[in-house]
Amino acid sequence: MQYFINVVLPIPLEKQFTYSISEEESQVLLAGMRVAVPFGKSKVYTGLVFSIHNNPPEIYEAKPIHQILDDSILVNQAQLKHWQWIADYYMCTLGEVFRSAIPSAFLLESETLILLNKQVEVDEKELKDDEFLVYEALQYQSMLRVHEVAAIIERKNTLPILNRLIAKGVIVLKEELYEQYRPKLVRYVKMGESYQSESELESLLDSLKRAPKQSQVILSLFQLEATSKNPIKVSELETNSGASRAIIKALIDKEILEEYFIRTDRVNYDKDGAATNLKDLNEFQEEALSEIRKSFENNKVALLHGVTSSGKTEVYVELIEECIKEGKQALYLLPEIALTTQLIGRLQDYFGEQVSVFHSKYNIQERVEVYNNVLVSKSKAQIVIGARSAMFLPFSNLGLIVVDEEHESSFKQFDPAPRYHARDSAIVLGNLHRSNIVLGSATPSIESYQNAKTKKYGYAQITRRFGNVLMPEMELVDIKEQHRKKRMKGHFSERLVDEINETLEVGEQIILFQNRRGFAPILECTTCGHSPQCPNCDVSLTYHQYKKQLRCHYCGHHIALPESCQACGSSTLDTKGFGTERVEQELKKLFPEVKVARMDLDTTRGKHAFEKIITSFEQQEVDILVGTQMVTKGLDFRNVSLVGIMNADSLLNFPDYRAHERSFQLLTQVAGRAGRTQKRGKVIIQTYNPYHQILRQVTSGDYEAMFKEQLYEREQFKYPPHNKIIQITFKHKDYNRLNEAAEWFAKGLRNTFRANVLGPEFPPVVRIRNQYIKHVLLKIPAGQSLAKTKSSIKRIEKSFNAVASFRSVRILYNVDHI
Repeated sequence: MQYFINVVLPIPLEKQFTYSISEEESQVLLAGMRVAVPFGKSKVYTGLVFSIHNNPPEIYEAKPIHQILDDSILVNQAQLKHWQWIADYYMCTLGEVFRSAIPSAFLLESETLILLNKQVEVDEKELKDDEFLVYEALQYQSMLRVHEVAAIIERKNTLPILNRLIAKGVIVLKEELYEQYRPKLVRYVKMGESYQSESELESLLDSLKRAPKQSQVILSLFQLEATSKNPIKVSELETNSGASRAIIKALIDKEILEEYFIRTDRVNYDKDGAATNLKDLNEFQEEALSEIRKSFENNKVALLHGVTSSGKTEVYVELIEECIKEGKQALYLLPEIALTTQLIGRLQDYFGEQVSVFHSKYNIQERVEVYNNVLVSKSKAQIVIGARSAMFLPFSNLGLIVVDEEHESSFKQFDPAPRYHARDSAIVLGNLHRSNIVLGSATPSIESYQNAKTKKYGYAQITRRFGNVLMPEMELVDIKEQHRKKRMKGHFSERLVDEINETLEVGEQIILFQNRRGFAPILECTTCGHSPQCPNCDVSLTYHQYKKQLRCHYCGHHIALPESCQACGSSTLDTKGFGTERVEQELKKLFPEVKVARMDLDTTRGKHAFEKIITSFEQQEVDILVGTQMVTKGLDFRNVSLVGIMNADSLLNFPDYRAHERSFQLLTQVAGRAGRTQKRGKVIIQTYNPYHQILRQVTSGDYEAMFKEQLYEREQFKYPPHNKIIQITFKHKDYNRLNEAAEWFAKGLRNTFRANVLGPEFPPVVRIRNQYIKHVLLKIPAGQSLAKTKSSIKRIEKSFNAVASFRSVRILYNVDHI
């Protein structure tokens, strides 16, 4: 009998590929194990076994697999079901989900090796100079990698030379799999076998009289062994004996010392002492907790709507405690890596080493270790806290999912596919595991609040801040009026400067929010009006003063700051607009004695960069923190009593149907950073339009009015939550071909869906990375089947791809576009 496996490959293929296996292999293999399989002419990929069966493929002959990579399953059945749902719902392939769902170290790539062809006599005279260099290198080395060839010929593009050498029969290529993950081994040392008795030790020390440093190492080793029962690390011995690594190596070479390695985890909890007791909840938190438990009893998702600083985290901690007592795993999802930094400490205080962290700032080796710990349900991975990718970990006994700040758009993945929403996908994951799910926010998304209103979700509310602290006092400052009266100092109104002075005098801290990084978005010549543009995208370059650079925030292209205008040669260059760098500079001029820190994408690139900034602000080493929306999300600073919003209008005037909802959420969240302990905080909002409806609702904290208004408008214009939307994006480097293709596709959609198709339309930035972009928006009414709609779109795509000139146009689907 023949045996076959269906394999998911980490590439965007619509179907799974079938490979043949032997009978012995069929008894070893299980769905969820990895295999190395040949694909195409010479590539070897890591595939995931999806199913094992006896049906040979009809279209092609099944190739045998290359090798089995696992002894046990790496991906469990619940994960495979979840992936399948994501692929179906978000209109992508299972391979794309596979690629983004597991740490890339598990996807062994094949590397091309270049070997000398021993069967052929090579005439060296026929070889060109660069070909001869490669040939000569292969005389001394058995094989070369592609990057080594590039270094030899001092050129990045090695393909033409390799092709010429293959054509001449000088070299052959071989594909080899290589493992990316390497376990961390710590080097330990002990006395050699032949020096265990006292007499042998005496004679050894006598023989080392002429080598005092070596004898010092031996004596230090005795002292360490006497005081500690643990194995002795080489680094520890180095420090204690004051000897260099070379001396210890000489003793190891002489077999006086013996070295050995112990495998250790990269991710360790390093605090001492017992876990802190949980805080007592106040009456409002207790009430919310009992409402959440009622929702869980009715198998409903619970929405916790608690004002900023109301102690939602303590409620989650209580729920996690209950979950852990039942021996189940808990997942805590957050939108921002900055937030995880603060929360890790708090959760570790309560739960000690049961907390694991998983996000993209961790290196690939650390992520593999967390993945493996969750897979085998280790006690150190009982609670997982992380950004959206933590949802893909291999939970086997998931009891609770907490999605904090559930309204955040950072939960939505934009590029590459799958373009999933972590909140919605986590709810599906929770249903697969039959676990409890709680969503929390001070400003819930309109969809979640609507679900709570229609009783689809349970609902719990905390209306008071913890410790009965008053909500911050909010004040709108009309900067149009301030400019007219010449009362502005740079981008600071007189009112804001006064408040900053008062706050600094009493030794309290300040957060200033400006939702744009860099110094200024536009550098303009005042003589001819020219401003430098990005050559790859249709945007002006942003001026970064710190690096004296003009930089594109879309593709990363950057140039040095020009001395004069590139168009007319005039040196009269001026900046328009302002970013966080500009705010930081103006603050230093206005308050030279004050310590200012900045928190945006430019200052938080390293793994521990968030932690350093947040810790220094918490410990009051910094007086004023300037930041983009990173500073708005759930951070808890005890000594902040003033928050300044530099310009609220840039949020409100955004071309997006969610602009007003987002502005309300962002402004409320940033205001919530003020006055979180005893004293009432203050928020100053600078705007050109203080009579705007949303700003009025923010200052009065009227979420209900904003919700009703937005719901009514969206009902009128057929937007979520009443309708679902799918955004279809077309990309191509040829402007005319893109227009033609997008029109053709939109026409096909209109024939099927009539009036519910918007576009094709260019976005605000028409070209990014030399690719022109066009969008079509499809609105799907509540009664219309989503599955049938998607299959109709796929049918149109098939006809679209049958047109030869359209095949090179990329189509991207974004379901539930936000």
